[in-house]
Amino acid sequence: MSQSRLTELTWREVRRAGEQGIALLPIGSQEQHAGHLPMGTDTLLVEEVVDRALALLDREAAATPAPAAPTAPEVVRLPALPFGHSPHHLFAAAVSLSAATLGAVLDDVLDSLVTSGYRRVMVVNGHGGNDEIMRLAVKRFALRARVTVAACSYWTLTAGEDEAGRPDVTPGHAGWFETSLMLAAHPELVQTPVPARTPVEPPPLFDHPPHPGLTVERHGEWERVDGSTDDASGADADRGGRLLDDRARGLARAIRAFDAASR
Repeated sequence: MSQSRLTELTWREVRRAGEQGIALLPIGSQEQHAGHLPMGTDTLLVEEVVDRALALLDREAAATPAPAAPTAPEVVRLPALPFGHSPHHLFAAAVSLSAATLGAVLDDVLDSLVTSGYRRVMVVNGHGGNDEIMRLAVKRFALRARVTVAACSYWTLTAGEDEAGRPDVTPGHAGWFETSLMLAAHPELVQTPVPARTPVEPPPLFDHPPHPGLTVERHGEWERVDGSTDDASGADADRGGRLLDDRARGLARAIRAFDAASR
């Protein structure tokens, strides 16, 4: 597979890669993740999934002999955007961009890439608060620029090959899912043992709306649940590794599909 990091390329290499390649931008956040996970959890995890997906594509291309080998996507990986839209976590700690600022930053990055010669861009998100803003940004940008842009949040792209997950608490925030992934990817950054979470009643409306299809936000909910959505004390590194691999396989397939559809 032809993959590279934008930071390590010369400007002429960037221009050449833009002719056929896909620019891939991970975006994350810096925000509280309860008392046991670091501020950069979302950024660290999206980077981990992206790196595993690109390594998987690389191995697949190397393992399949020509001429049966599929055409390998050319991917230029940008540095992760470490800040996101996190005003709901400012009660504890966060470095947050407003929705308008994050949208403008994404617009500027996309505009820079197109000016540099890219016509295909993929944004991979690691923070729930970024999702709607990211999707709106790519929709609006494609209306005014000759570009094909894809966007996803990493936890939504599964290969469907592993039953290690718990859909009832995925993705959650600073709960079982994220803690399991962090135990697999960055165990040294997890404060262990992870304490059990005191049950909160009633459950927060942002996770348990009173009717299907409703989006409900109530002031003070994040403070009331002490910054996490579910009990992380049962998090498991082995299951976390399997979940990371499953998301990486899903992302690798998404990159291949985007490459084939946008050539």
